[in-house]
Amino acid sequence: MTDLRALFSSNDPIDASEAFTNRQRQWELVATALAEHLRHTSAGFDPTDLEAPRDHLIVFHGVGGVGKSTLVRKLEAALSGTPPAQWGEQVWGGHTILPVRIDLSRSAGTTFEDVVLTIRAALATAVARPLPAFDIALRRYWEAQHPGDPLDAYLERGGLSRFGKALPQQTQSALSDVAQALLLPGTVGSAVGQVTGALVGALRERRQTVRALAACARLAPLLETEPSLEALSFYPHLLAFELHRLPDDKKITPVILLDTFEDIADRHRDLERLLQRLVWLLPNCFFVISGRSRLQWADPALHGQLDHTGPAAWPGLAATPGPVPSPRRRTPGGRQHLIGDLSPEDCDDHLARRLVKDGRPLISSAIRAVITARSHGLPLHLDLAASRFLEIRRTREPQPADFDHTFPALLARALSDLTADERHVLRSVSLLDAFDVDLATRAAGLTHQAPVRRLTERPIVYENPYALWPYHLHGAIRSALTEADDHTDDRWTPADWHQAATRALAALGDQWVANVSLTPSRMLLVACLRQGLRLARDHRLTGLGWLIDAAYAYTDDSVWEPLTPPTTSASNLGLDTAADALAELLTAIARRQHEHRQGTADRLTAVLDSALLPDELTEMALYYRAKAHKDLSQNDAARAGMQAVADIGGRLAPKARRGLANLARLAGDFPTALAAVPTLGWKGRHHRVLGDIRWSHADTAAAVTAFEAGRAEAEQHGAVGERAMMQVRLALAVSFADPVRADDELALAHQLLDGLDQRSNTLLAQVVALIKDAGTDGVTDRARILHTDIDNAGLPFLHRFVELALAFQHAVRGEEEDLAAVINRLRALTATGDFAYFTDITHFMAGLPLPEPSTTRWTTSEGDVRSAWRGLVQARQEFLRAGN
Repeated sequence: MTDLRALFSSNDPIDASEAFTNRQRQWELVATALAEHLRHTSAGFDPTDLEAPRDHLIVFHGVGGVGKSTLVRKLEAALSGTPPAQWGEQVWGGHTILPVRIDLSRSAGTTFEDVVLTIRAALATAVARPLPAFDIALRRYWEAQHPGDPLDAYLERGGLSRFGKALPQQTQSALSDVAQALLLPGTVGSAVGQVTGALVGALRERRQTVRALAACARLAPLLETEPSLEALSFYPHLLAFELHRLPDDKKITPVILLDTFEDIADRHRDLERLLQRLVWLLPNCFFVISGRSRLQWADPALHGQLDHTGPAAWPGLAATPGPVPSPRRRTPGGRQHLIGDLSPEDCDDHLARRLVKDGRPLISSAIRAVITARSHGLPLHLDLAASRFLEIRRTREPQPADFDHTFPALLARALSDLTADERHVLRSVSLLDAFDVDLATRAAGLTHQAPVRRLTERPIVYENPYALWPYHLHGAIRSALTEADDHTDDRWTPADWHQAATRALAALGDQWVANVSLTPSRMLLVACLRQGLRLARDHRLTGLGWLIDAAYAYTDDSVWEPLTPPTTSASNLGLDTAADALAELLTAIARRQHEHRQGTADRLTAVLDSALLPDELTEMALYYRAKAHKDLSQNDAARAGMQAVADIGGRLAPKARRGLANLARLAGDFPTALAAVPTLGWKGRHHRVLGDIRWSHADTAAAVTAFEAGRAEAEQHGAVGERAMMQVRLALAVSFADPVRADDELALAHQLLDGLDQRSNTLLAQVVALIKDAGTDGVTDRARILHTDIDNAGLPFLHRFVELALAFQHAVRGEEEDLAAVINRLRALTATGDFAYFTDITHFMAGLPLPEPSTTRWTTSEGDVRSAWRGLVQARQEFLRAGN
């Protein structure tokens, strides 16, 4: 089909053909369902059975502009024998298929009479013979309802003359044939009232002359009934009867395609009731229905509004219960199909073929990429963009930036069939990435859920029943609301949007707070933070409220799911509000697992310099900057930061005291670190601090006991991040003393780390693997690679752990020169004094004297520590000699 608007938009000879993007999946669904229908109607089928469930239809629904009408036109062509090239030919086992497409859109003005006449007129051409039972009833109806208006004239005015003049001739022929069979005078044969009266009498008396029509048990009652629109809606039963008794050489299966079904909607479902009755009474026809919404006929709640309702009547239309069904199994819900958006590849293909000049795509690949990204796969957006392309091209060469926006026409189409309440809800939920009914109701500021329920049934809302929040808006519609709402008649003011964002933020907080008091959910926490941070930041909301508590809950467990993407560099953050600062704070903390710690320190410094954070969050920025400084071996800055947080005495004071204890340990002041342990408690991770002190003394048993206690405490608190950290450290302590057990502990550590974003602990686990394998080949090469990974991560403190592992390797193997090189590297790495005790441990492992008195303060005598480390080396040597 040629796009005439596009053709007449340019002086150039542009090929503006309609570009149909392959809907192979939908064609396969129709072909499979139709083939099943043909098998059913060929095997003992009774079209007069009015109680059997109906499964002779298939429904395609989807958001406006997704390509439903185009699909219906292509289905009509395919069933007529001219399918799109992508679909190929289809053989129907000798059955004759008659496609009849009917446009139900308001603009077409199609009435129920038109639907009935269209079907019969199509059959008149295809069958080329009267269908007496139906034709006599139709003729009686027509003369009663349209006196003085000949049927052929009406068909001409209504555009049905494309089927020719066969229908009026066949109805007249049917009338004459019955009159002749009843031996009525010729003049009487032209009077439909007298003929039908005589026919009813003959049927009641079961005369032999009308034995063929007598097989239709309900013909007489229908002819006796006043010929009203209600009566007409039952006449399809007569049509089904006539189709069934056609001779074999005339057998035909009509496929009736009802397009734009949503436009028949009215308050009382009057037209829908008539159409449903038609579908029910024509079980030997096959129906393809397209519209914006699912067909609700299987909903028992419609009982009384429609004749046939519920899943027993329409098993294929019922919603699918329970788990996702197997695609190989027939299941309820199998005849309703959402027409999804086009894939990026299909979008590009559509645009490339939409406008062509000299055999080449007129729209460049760069512009096609922008349009595709903006469309979210919606064909209507692609067509609007193509029209926009031609409009711009009249005056200049279009550029990609010209298409980096949405179209008001798209939004107008989406809003056209929504009630005022539904439009209000739609705008409210456009602020949310996903929502449930309660969240949407509160975000809209409503006291009742009905408008939300109605909106979720619209095709512009997609549903994932397995998601935390099951509903989300179509991406193109959401973008249009954000960018083009100013062009609508009932548009919101900036104050309206601000109030809606405030309500949505409060509703998210209420959901999270309510959940925390029942069963805390990390998934809900992160989801609420992601939506809440964006709302607060994008709409410049001043009160952070629940976001402060949520931020602490997020950081408390050291599981670093991404929250918001960084929008700017650390040197130019563009922070204007407290929400901006909070979003950047949490982003910097989470992203430190993926970037150099210096970048983290710089970002946090910029956040602190903005002075936008409330006091409760300022200590968080100070604390995590101090941690970054520690990881960068900038321990003076780290101590200053930790001390500042401890002095504030806020929520992070216990962690800051732990940080100070760890810094004392790093400086070799073990008694000070040990003295702090009783003051730390769970929040200060006392078992972790104690375990780090014990393994440094080669006291494996005490270290393992501490780390096991820390792991158990983390499990009691549901702290999966802390549990993983404890397990890595437990594996570290065991790795020196028991390589067999270390295998198991390390495997568990990797299992617990899986899914957590803990980069430093993941790298430390690789160090543990080196220590576990000390004395075997390949350790040195693996250490070299690990040094590179540590550099890339910006975690220089871990270099000392790798060197300690190498010292253990060389001490076990007696490689004196290699050990000396390690000692020299460790001296350079610990020149600031932090981790200097690693150099002492290296000497102890090899049984070497210290070159000068040590500044390390151990919790026991230096001799005991020396003996313990040397004992671990000797035990490993014995282990290897035993052939392990």
